[in-house]
Amino acid sequence: MDQSQHQQHGGTMQQHQQQQPRSYQVVKAATAATAGGSMLVLSGLILAATVIMLTIATPLLVIFSPVLVPALITVGLLITGFLASGGFGIAAITVLSWIYRYVTGRHPPGADSLDQARMKLAGKAREMKDRATEFGQQHVTGQQTS
Repeated sequence: MDQSQHQQHGGTMQQHQQQQPRSYQVVKAATAATAGGSMLVLSGLILAATVIMLTIATPLLVIFSPVLVPALITVGLLITGFLASGGFGIAAITVLSWIYRYVTGRHPPGADSLDQARMKLAGKAREMKDRATEFGQQHVTGQQTS
């Protein structure tokens, strides 16, 4: 936008504001002040009610704390136990379904990695078996010659 267009655009904004009647601007300001004041009064009332309720509740919490604290600990442990039990149950169902799909040949995610690891492990086992056999033969032939 060049400067003449900016002046024209700025001029239209000023003209629009000037076209609004003065009474309309006064009504907008009064509405904003009323809404803001109402919110401020409500905020103060809520703060006062909170302080009053805290003042009333504090002695009750101190009196009943020998009962409330163990009850809260018990409820917390129960909730933790149920959540852990559910989580482990879901994990077990997931693992069992994966094993079922693998055994039935449906090729679940990660089956390729498992097959590769099994092949590597079988190769290492075969290599260890061959070494043990060689060592056993050397040990047996070494004892007979001496």
